[in-house]
Amino acid sequence: QVQLVESGGGLVQSGGSLRLSCAASRRTFSPYFMAWFRQAPGKDREFVARISWSSGSTSYADSVKGRFTISKDNAKKTVYLQMNSLKPEDTAVYYCAARPTLVPASYDYWGQGTQVTVSS
Repeated sequence: QVQLVESGGGLVQSGGSLRLSCAASRRTFSPYFMAWFRQAPGKDREFVARISWSSGSTSYADSVKGRFTISKDNAKKTVYLQMNSLKPEDTAVYYCAARPTLVPASYDYWGQGTQVTVSS
């Protein structure tokens, strides 16, 4: 089992920045992808960004492209989400997730979530 622990959420004004972190508990940790998702009140969970653990290639939702950056530190088994130019519509609980393999395409491990609130 892998435990993922997020940190870095909080309250920020519109236009501000936050950096989220997600650390994995297991000493040997090498997923296929790490990703960030978010869920706003009354809405479904949505994909935000993902990164390949081996190559570092990234992918983003259109809504955050150009504002958010996902990165990783393999040695620390940690993935980050740098969020700039935050908007009130970015308010949500943010979750990190690990996808162990390419197939099946499922994120099997999830963190507990961290709240991000952007005030207007």
